[in-house]
Amino acid sequence: MSLLIKGAAVLGAEPTDVYVDGGVIREIGSVAADSADEVVDASGLVLLPGLVDLHTHLRQPGREDAETVASGAAAAAAGGYTAVLAMANTSPVTDTAEAAVSVWELGREAGLADVFPVGAVTKGLAGEELAELALMNRSRAGVTVFSDDGKCVSDPRVMRRALEYVKAFGGVISQHSQDPSLAPYGSACCHEGELSGRLGLPGWPGVAEEVIVARDVMLARHTGSRVHVAHASTAGTVEVLRWAKAQAEKDGGWAVTAEVTPHHLLLTTDLLSGYDPTFKVNPPLRPAEDVEALREALADGTIDAVATDHAPHARQDKEHAFVDAAFGMLGLEEALSVVSTVMVSSGLLDWAGVARVMSTTPARIAGLDGHGRPIAVGEPANLTLVDPAATYVVDRDRSLSLSRNNPWHDRKLTGRVVSTFLRGTQTYGG
Repeated sequence: MSLLIKGAAVLGAEPTDVYVDGGVIREIGSVAADSADEVVDASGLVLLPGLVDLHTHLRQPGREDAETVASGAAAAAAGGYTAVLAMANTSPVTDTAEAAVSVWELGREAGLADVFPVGAVTKGLAGEELAELALMNRSRAGVTVFSDDGKCVSDPRVMRRALEYVKAFGGVISQHSQDPSLAPYGSACCHEGELSGRLGLPGWPGVAEEVIVARDVMLARHTGSRVHVAHASTAGTVEVLRWAKAQAEKDGGWAVTAEVTPHHLLLTTDLLSGYDPTFKVNPPLRPAEDVEALREALADGTIDAVATDHAPHARQDKEHAFVDAAFGMLGLEEALSVVSTVMVSSGLLDWAGVARVMSTTPARIAGLDGHGRPIAVGEPANLTLVDPAATYVVDRDRSLSLSRNNPWHDRKLTGRVVSTFLRGTQTYGG
């Protein structure tokens, strides 16, 4: 069916009509309403390219009680996403071509967003032996991004080998930057400082992130490869990234990119004072000065992208004493609203900037040819309609995710996704 999106402000500019047929944008301008099978009145709405998430946990296989590819894709569509990258820390781990293809096929069956598996860097996320990187890349899943997320590739020799290996086919290593000797896995759970001491929670110092980021950008420089910093969370990391990007631009032949989560753009460590396990996340929430540095870095391009780190958990894993609860929080459905509230309302980003950090640049980092494209004639109709003036209070019980560990519950946000279209087919809205 042909589709006419009438009166939309493309990237926040002057309203126009966008005509879609066969999943492709065919015309932009003044188009008669009777020329399409379906007409969407987009008056007062902003039209963006479909969002792309570099960092989504879909839990399937292994923890279908927390999320499935289908339920996660539904949540993604509700958040304006047309493509998500599914992280490898499933059970079994996505460390073989067969496992990657299985996740990719589940995404195709769901049909609500394109699901691209992220391959593990090491077998079983053990940090010792490289996984089937080339085979995953050559599979039908076409894996380009590799990460042991949840764990850091802490051995510099293994990280160097991984960077050298993926360079051959243009892949990228996405690093969970956590030196386990400074912030032990499983125990470190609160930003190290006065609050962690007062609450009696094991500290997770910012330097545990920063030393890995510094090491990895030097390894990327040495190998001439690409490293991506997942969920950057500190002002110190921003300083390292600024230096590294300047060096990469001067040197040529290597690259560093970085992402920030919505929760690290808005929430601060003081929320942990109530021991609410909803706010237990890895890396932890940081102080206000780190949050401010992250916002500025996203605005000026030092941080390239917003990625949700959507981490659903079943109730039996999250509803514990803080130190025993699982790490992670939901992110897909409210990500655009958080960015609108924090970055657009403050003037740090306009809507073209939102498209850059939530669609165009993430798609480029992951090498997704059909996503993050300009809204132009001949381009795939992967599109998101947003009401920039809408305000709403988040209700976790209305989530399309199977889990309810939503940090935005009862919070008022501005800017809301109205409709999402995957190759011209509406996957969310009505």
